[in-house]
Amino acid sequence: MAQRVFYPASSRVTLKQELKNLQDEPVEGFRITLVDESDMYSWEVAIFGPPDTHYQGGYFKAQIRFPVDYPYSPPSVRFLTSMWHPNIYEVILTFKCKCPDRL
Repeated sequence: MAQRVFYPASSRVTLKQELKNLQDEPVEGFRITLVDESDMYSWEVAIFGPPDTHYQGGYFKAQIRFPVDYPYSPPSVRFLTSMWHPNIYEVILTFKCKCPDRL
């Protein structure tokens, strides 16, 4: 028998509020939308290269996938646009962010 996956209401509410905040007060150089309006756990991000950097004029796409226990577990980020950055490495056509264990 197949198990049904239930998303905790608290993570949906949190993500809905965070998305609303980002759309009401957008961060310069970023555009965030849902991949599918019925899936609050998958976001599409457009990043526009900031002026006076090597990325100026660039357009980079990424997908953010949130776990069902968000915010207690971090999201995964997958860059869809090829790019070079010292903290991003390629793993089988998927880019993953290398984040330090401690900030």
